[in-house]
Amino acid sequence: MIAAVKGLKPELLWKYFARISRIPRGSKNEAAMTRFVLDTAKKLGLKAKADKLGNVVVRKPASTGFGKTRPVALQGHLDMVCEKNRDKSHDFLKDPIQLVRRDNILTANGTTLGADNGIAVAANLAIMEDRSLKHGPLELLFTVDEETGMTGAANLKPDFLESRTLLNLDSEEEGTLYVGCAGGRDTTGSWKISYEKAPDRSIFAQVKVSNLKGGHSGLEIDKGRGNAIKIAGRVLQALETTGARLQSIDGGNKHNAIPRECEAFLFLPVNKIAMAEQITGELYTALRNEMATSERDLKIDLTLDFRNRKNGKVMKKALQKKILRVMAALPHGVIKMSETIPGLVETSTNVAVIKTGKNSLDIATSQRSSVASKLAEIVDSVSAIFTLGGAFIRYTDGYPGWEPDMQSPILKTARSAYRSLYGKSIKVKAIHAGLECGIIGQRIAGMDMLSFGPTIEGAHSPDERIYVDSVEKFWKFLLEILKRIR
Repeated sequence: MIAAVKGLKPELLWKYFARISRIPRGSKNEAAMTRFVLDTAKKLGLKAKADKLGNVVVRKPASTGFGKTRPVALQGHLDMVCEKNRDKSHDFLKDPIQLVRRDNILTANGTTLGADNGIAVAANLAIMEDRSLKHGPLELLFTVDEETGMTGAANLKPDFLESRTLLNLDSEEEGTLYVGCAGGRDTTGSWKISYEKAPDRSIFAQVKVSNLKGGHSGLEIDKGRGNAIKIAGRVLQALETTGARLQSIDGGNKHNAIPRECEAFLFLPVNKIAMAEQITGELYTALRNEMATSERDLKIDLTLDFRNRKNGKVMKKALQKKILRVMAALPHGVIKMSETIPGLVETSTNVAVIKTGKNSLDIATSQRSSVASKLAEIVDSVSAIFTLGGAFIRYTDGYPGWEPDMQSPILKTARSAYRSLYGKSIKVKAIHAGLECGIIGQRIAGMDMLSFGPTIEGAHSPDERIYVDSVEKFWKFLLEILKRIR
């Protein structure tokens, strides 16, 4: 067993977590994980099947004395977000995740850890193997592509599961049950790029924004963290006063992550170099003050390359103006807090990715809301900004929210189980993130659902970490629920 998880409890769960950390499983690259689950089920003598997308369900019979218990599905997703620090050499298509333990925290070496949602996958695999557990008929459901569109859940056939009770193991706060989630949609604006020769007597330069915390664009959208794309836009718009001309800009790489880095290449007039450096420095000081507690490590670098004084191309001035004005106008962060659930973000939007391609420039954004009409409103607002900036707009189909049912039978069971184990009440919340529960509930009518998990912080970023002691509590809680279901 990998040294980082040696001696941790529950041993079976950590054994499987270590194993799957060696298997590349970025979104849309889960085929090896699908095979691993099917092979494991076969070795354990359990029935399993996969659909065309790679979703897998494994059926484990009831333990002795639980034969008349209603079936329950335990669900997690096979894919993970693949993020790494820029200075980290790591190929997510072939390299294993390097696990690192520091006391009560498990993290990875410069990359995302994959605890989101590898812990659920490992828990299901451990339950498949452990024949000492007490439970009714189980369906261990493994879905694909949760992180880039939830297409696995969205394409589940209604007859793929027999269960009408589902425990989603994809939440990140031990001691909390989630009974509802936000719906979401992505909105992307695109421009065809037209170039011209860079002005004479200009110098090639790079503006780079880095060292931001990033994080999940739903769970951490209310933390006041900086958005590298928005910050870069402010710098570039300020530098326009020097006559700066933009060649390209790239930042962020996931629709559901707050962008941590952004870099732009541009040409600056030779006689305005000192002015550009002063503007960048003053803006850096202002931003450090604005985010003194949330982003203490923010870096903004202006680097000059005197070897490229004349060669190169830049975007036409009118196009540059449109793009930078749209970047300034696009909202980012919390739009509205819930009026019914204290502390819950109701509606938000994330400026997620900007990418300069060969012939076009794209800005991808993502909107979330637990209220369908408010989701439509913020999508319309973002679309209007793109339209005013002359962009062509594309949308994803989006995903539905999950409306809380406070009279849910499985909620009652889970509350009782937690109090019995830990002598206190468990928190009940809704989450400002997309959970597959919303889609599964839409695909399979009559599904009674809960979501819970151990404590994970920094999901979707290289800062992702899981608290080891919370995993054991999560495991005991899960097994106690299974014993109590009748």
